[in-house]
Amino acid sequence: MHEVALRPIEDSDLGTLFEFMRDPESVWMAAFTAEDPDDREAFDKHMRKVLANPDAENWAITLGGRLVGSIASFVIDGHNEITYWVDRGAWGQGVASRALALLLEKVSVRPLRARAASDNAASLRVLRKAGFAIVGTESAYAPARKTDIEETILRLD
Repeated sequence: MHEVALRPIEDSDLGTLFEFMRDPESVWMAAFTAEDPDDREAFDKHMRKVLANPDAENWAITLGGRLVGSIASFVIDGHNEITYWVDRGAWGQGVASRALALLLEKVSVRPLRARAASDNAASLRVLRKAGFAIVGTESAYAPARKTDIEETILRLD
């Protein structure tokens, strides 16, 4: 496998990240996405806010030097959380697991939380492999599915 690395997100990455985040199968799996994944203006506005947040660390994920996703840590409702998105073309290659391991080397704060749709077995495997433990579930509205679904909450101490 090519080397997985993290680097700061650049403005030139935004078009590619937007395309990744509007792939229908990826959107379904992630479930908790933008209301309209095809709204580039809303995406750009959200990314400006995310990238300007001093409480967040945002990274591009590369595979062999090629952009394949993003990963971040941030604070929400007083909790430190992580999130990631990997292009569907890179699924099944260990990219998410390696990117998460690299992020956890950079982010020393604990506990960290993560969330995933309860039926997203691949993402739950990545998080459990990294040491996250399931601490609960809740029902929440998933814009990608236009209904409430169960979300698994995980924590890394």
